[in-house]
Amino acid sequence: MPLGDLEREVMTQLWESAGPLSVRQVHEGLRGRDLAYTTVMTVLDRLAKKGVVTRERDGRAWLYAPVQTREQMTASLMMDALADTPDSDAALAYFVGQLPPEALRAAIEAAGKDG
Repeated sequence: MPLGDLEREVMTQLWESAGPLSVRQVHEGLRGRDLAYTTVMTVLDRLAKKGVVTRERDGRAWLYAPVQTREQMTASLMMDALADTPDSDAALAYFVGQLPPEALRAAIEAAGKDG
């Protein structure tokens, strides 16, 4: 499920954090944007309902954390896109053909380490 621009910015805050964040902490991390606290709260709530983040109660506040790493989420989106095309082999071949050779080598090496 693709994310909107603000959702991606919120997720970036969570991915770059050493641990779960409160709405206030995410809001403070988005200082460059003129956003209301309640807007950030709504976005985090929506992400929790989509299953993209988890939330747990910490006193009166909720703490939010990503369910997947950025890389895992990207891979999941790519798999969804491939599943939606009638010729996934051709789509994957085209995608791989667009990669710089060094990126392809790095991906093959990383895949070999996981297996």
